[in-house]
Amino acid sequence: MQHCRPKTASTRSCNIAKVIVVGDVAVGKTCLISRFCKGFFDKNYKATIGVDFEMERFEVLGVPFSVQLWDTAGQERFKCIASTYYRGAQAIIVVFDLSSVTSLTHARQWLEDAMKENDPSSVLLFLVGTKRDLTTADQLYQTEQEAIRLSEEIKAEYWAVSAKSGDGVRDFFFRVASLTFEAVVLSELENSGSKHVSDIVKLTDASEGAERLSKKKPNCCR
Repeated sequence: MQHCRPKTASTRSCNIAKVIVVGDVAVGKTCLISRFCKGFFDKNYKATIGVDFEMERFEVLGVPFSVQLWDTAGQERFKCIASTYYRGAQAIIVVFDLSSVTSLTHARQWLEDAMKENDPSSVLLFLVGTKRDLTTADQLYQTEQEAIRLSEEIKAEYWAVSAKSGDGVRDFFFRVASLTFEAVVLSELENSGSKHVSDIVKLTDASEGAERLSKKKPNCCR
């Protein structure tokens, strides 16, 4: 899978997935997104007001695919504003701080709030622990045990990353893109309604297919 940063006209018609990012204030949501989208870590943290938005373009199996990343505010006073953007998500990323057990405890409530606006059966869930570089080995082990238990309970993938060093960030977002792409394709197949299957699945040219088969015949079959 390629990460296509240039925003050219050829990508305008590609499939799009909406991904919302939720979690307590100062857990590193914005830094996580910035590390991937902009390639750097900004230590001068500023709390998100309402919602910020980033669009990243990928190529999955040769197909252009875009992921909208909705960075929502973690402050209580902006919660009502942010929640209006939850609806229609293909994936929810719940972020917590690996050095703060409290932020992990709050992760469940953030997920519940986000799920109120979405169909639980059609949303991919990710539980992401940030600031891995700030935790000791013992602290990381203890927190991760709790995080893994929670992720299994809510049926989410668990990831531990560091926006500061970039450790795990690229792999994580590529994983998000891969799974949301798959989900969008399956959803299109299931919701095609009166569409003909041939509108979605195409058969290659018959002559080309026959030629490929003839080339694959072993010598013993002549």
